[in-house]
Amino acid sequence: MAQKKILVLGSGLVAKPCVDYLLRNPDNELTVACRTLSTAESLVAGRPRATALALDVTSPDLDKHIAGHDVVISLVPFIYHADVITSAIKGKTQVVTTSYVSPAMRKLDAAAKEAGITVLNEVGVDPGVDHLYAVKTIGEVHEKGGQVLEFYSYCGGLPAPEASDNPLKFKFSWSPRGALLSQYNSATFYKDGEVVHIPNKELMAKSVPYHVLDGYSFLAYPNRDSTPFREFYNIPEAHTVIRGSLRYEGNPALVRALIDLGWLDSSDKSWLKDGITWAEIQQRTTGADTSGNADLIKKIDQLCTFSSPAEREAILAGLKWMGLFSHEPASLHGNLLDTLSAQLARLCSFQPGERDLVMLQHKFVVKWKDGSEEVITSTLELFGDPNGYSGMSKAVGITCGIATQMLLDGFPPLNRPGVLAPYTKDICDPLRAAVEAEGIKMVEKVVAKTPAA
Repeated sequence: MAQKKILVLGSGLVAKPCVDYLLRNPDNELTVACRTLSTAESLVAGRPRATALALDVTSPDLDKHIAGHDVVISLVPFIYHADVITSAIKGKTQVVTTSYVSPAMRKLDAAAKEAGITVLNEVGVDPGVDHLYAVKTIGEVHEKGGQVLEFYSYCGGLPAPEASDNPLKFKFSWSPRGALLSQYNSATFYKDGEVVHIPNKELMAKSVPYHVLDGYSFLAYPNRDSTPFREFYNIPEAHTVIRGSLRYEGNPALVRALIDLGWLDSSDKSWLKDGITWAEIQQRTTGADTSGNADLIKKIDQLCTFSSPAEREAILAGLKWMGLFSHEPASLHGNLLDTLSAQLARLCSFQPGERDLVMLQHKFVVKWKDGSEEVITSTLELFGDPNGYSGMSKAVGITCGIATQMLLDGFPPLNRPGVLAPYTKDICDPLRAAVEAEGIKMVEKVVAKTPAA
């Protein structure tokens, strides 16, 4: 069989399992491209048929390199995917991403079809594995004549409970900037037949206790726009459709405080200059009288909302732990968001021997033809291996690798030009079987039954 040339853009946390999976096939040759050559070189070191390349996705050389490969896997930030797809259309190169299809990507559907290329998206964990099992259970319910009246799906990429040992109750198994911004999205969903919208600044205040499995204390909040999934998952009968995220108790309140204090602002600040201390940044962002602790806390009390004195104390302790009252010069990274992200990346990194956890659960409220109802859950509890892949990198990277291999192998349901995502049985069933073979599996249970009236 002819060699297949694969270009991987990005060598971040999820790239290694994807690369390793694709290198199992001796017909695959991989090029791993990153802005920093040494980062790409460390990823390909000791791996046969893999070479490193220094390449920025904004470089004019992107077209040339993409055109020289059969498929490009875009693991760079989602804002660059449309540029990658545009380049791939020119070179008639297939594309795979693990991200949601954005409006900018959707606009390229006609051009992708004209070029005869598949642009396969949403083949990570969330989105990705979540689709594979939602489509399965919904299809089985419909085949038996049932209706899905309510659908909930929550996912969290978290430290394992024993490693959630800081005030943020979080450690970063992926981009700190992306993780923070994911808690600063607006949310839109169906609830009891009505469309509900939550502005981004109010999102953390809407987090509520949510039981997934015994032994965990989660808060859940909706994320992004869930409304299209009533159509994507073919459940027009559903009056409630909510997709969202999980965090440990304590995290949403602290992130909400950071939002209220202006720390998730990504705009340029002329006053953010070398030598400024953390306390002085806090003073400028909040309008406190001075950078002294008493004045900063006084302003925090004015700007933030606390559910109890205990929560206030926990949040103040968390802000101090982050160093935001410190009179040490801050290590600046362009803007407030990136400066905070770098600080939290240092404070919230996984230590040797610690595990991460991917927790994903669907909940279906089903009504059967006889009028009885059931609540069905489908749950993934995937821990990382301290001596191997993290749970997040495995769930995202392996799933992406499998989907890429299926595309390269000419799997017919994927051999359709245009912008695709795995929302149909013909794609999901074989992809799910391959993912399960790698130890990534959601377990289904009936957790409640209500007899017909």
